[in-house]
Amino acid sequence: MPETLVARLAAFAVEARDRGVPAGVLEDAKSRVLDVLGNSLAAWGDEPGDAILGMALDWGGKPEAAVLGKAAHLPAPNVALVNGTLAHALDFDDTHLPSVLHPSASVVPAVLAVAQAVGASGLEALVAIAVGDEINVRLGAASYDPLIRNSIFFENGLHATSICGTLAAAAAAGVLMGLDQGGVASAVGIAASMGAGLLEANRTGGSVKRMHCGWAGHAGITAALLSARGVTGPPTVLEGRFGFFRAYSEGRFDEEALIGGLGDRWELLRVHYKPYPTNHFTHAGIDAALALRAQGLDVNDIAEIELGVAAPTLRTIAEPPEQKAHPPSPYAAKFSGPFTVATALLGGGGLGVYLDDFTDATIGDPGRLRLAGLVRCVADEEATEAFPNSFGGVLKIRTTSGAEFEHRVRHNRGGPENPLSPEELATKFRLNASRWLSESGMAEMEETVRRLDETPTVDRVLEIT
Repeated sequence: MPETLVARLAAFAVEARDRGVPAGVLEDAKSRVLDVLGNSLAAWGDEPGDAILGMALDWGGKPEAAVLGKAAHLPAPNVALVNGTLAHALDFDDTHLPSVLHPSASVVPAVLAVAQAVGASGLEALVAIAVGDEINVRLGAASYDPLIRNSIFFENGLHATSICGTLAAAAAAGVLMGLDQGGVASAVGIAASMGAGLLEANRTGGSVKRMHCGWAGHAGITAALLSARGVTGPPTVLEGRFGFFRAYSEGRFDEEALIGGLGDRWELLRVHYKPYPTNHFTHAGIDAALALRAQGLDVNDIAEIELGVAAPTLRTIAEPPEQKAHPPSPYAAKFSGPFTVATALLGGGGLGVYLDDFTDATIGDPGRLRLAGLVRCVADEEATEAFPNSFGGVLKIRTTSGAEFEHRVRHNRGGPENPLSPEELATKFRLNASRWLSESGMAEMEETVRRLDETPTVDRVLEIT
């Protein structure tokens, strides 16, 4: 009988644990950890982190792991729920293409919580993160349909980040718990009955999407714990008649994308780091606006703005037009092509556009609203052709004097074709972490993560306050 798909994924996970991963993958896993920690610390005080923490504290339980940036210790699944919610709350987390999936916000919090609970070393945690992220993006990539140039998950309104992240977190947790191949496969099989996440909040509002990665981490750890106690998952959970891909992608999936070159070709290394805390579909417009501004464009002289992006992204960042031009909340503004272009044209902080650009004050700022109102979003043929292997776009601006400016972006900042430098990644972390930690705490966390493969435990990573 041929080996099932979940068995192949589990074999990869166990082999990576036993034999290790390439040095470049290990270094990238460190950067993923640093990125997630910074994003998470910056999210304290933003909806819904405090609500999730309050609920988890009410639940109580065995103090197995630390809530990031707090003194609280809770059961590992509940810590993953809180920390994973923080990791995704600001839309600042990494993105893989063409799956359009954010892998690390569910996997890293789950792994750090389990690693602290079982006393795993930093090196063991990094390997588990690499394994979890790799499985995560491969599950997402398997759902990409080149005929429609989009993820089947997304076409059906499903959040790939949460449904795939649950399975990935289960595999990573199982690796740290010492489960054998069958145990890891069962953990993934159990998790497939727990993953969920709808994208309607992207369109019409609601804060529930921000907790999707937290719930994925929570459910993934729970699935691994159940497997460790003897609960089993179906061996054909992925490809079966009533399995994962039938339920979520109409039975259509790319097996080569899922298991081709598994263990030799690391998709993790192609995952984008976000320089801006906004929906990734807006990044081409931001990149272009920053470039035109650097060329000396006078924003006071702008008469018309046209943002050309891939056609499938219009429903996320351009519709309904009235709401995108006047976003009702700071979070909604992060999903607005017009508002993010206006923000980039007017300045922004951080690496070009930053968290301080999305507040109650900025979404009511007359200057930003004037520019946002001038933006017309259209489908661009070149960007549509490249989507979703890249999130390109073109910005065209005409001034009141009749001058025309244009800038095309084919590859966003932060991806493998246009990567952020190590210093830019460090700058992003420091900006984020400084919103919660002292200067000394921030420096200690950065140094601890950089040496994580040498540390006997991950305790200090989570316990710096």
